Amino acid sequence: MGYLEIPIAALAAFLLGFAWYTVLFGKAWQAETGVTDEQAQSGIAVTHGTAFLMMNLIAFGMLFLIHMHPIEEQTFTHGAFHGLMVGLTLCLPAVVIHYVYQKKSFKLMAIDGGYLVLFCALIGGVLGALKMFTM
Repeated sequence: MGYLEIPIAALAAFLLGFAWYTVLFGKAWQAETGVTDEQAQSGIAVTHGTAFLMMNLIAFGMLFLIHMHPIEEQTFTHGAFHGLMVGLTLCLPAVVIHYVYQKKSFKLMAIDGGYLVLFCALIGGVLGALKMFTM
């Protein structure tokens, strides 16, 4: 499969973000950040394009962790475990540190931090599952 799994994993994370920040927590996130509907729509192509590019970069980095294991071990569950650990031990603490200094609310930390943890687990899972198909 080569490196096609990177944009596939990024797309899965992007779709998770779409659901997370619209249907699931969109109004709460907007209330906590003060972002209006008009502001959210302004420059949306650049915002989404940049986000998707960064998601590809994260998936590329996560692929290095997945590659540290024999291909027989590379499954969705195994990849999701590594992604979960990255989310809990690297991403979530970084978000909390920044939000504490910025005096952001605990609610916003929970929304954004929760997304990042699930985002990393999903990327890891997708990468693990897709590597399994190259056996």
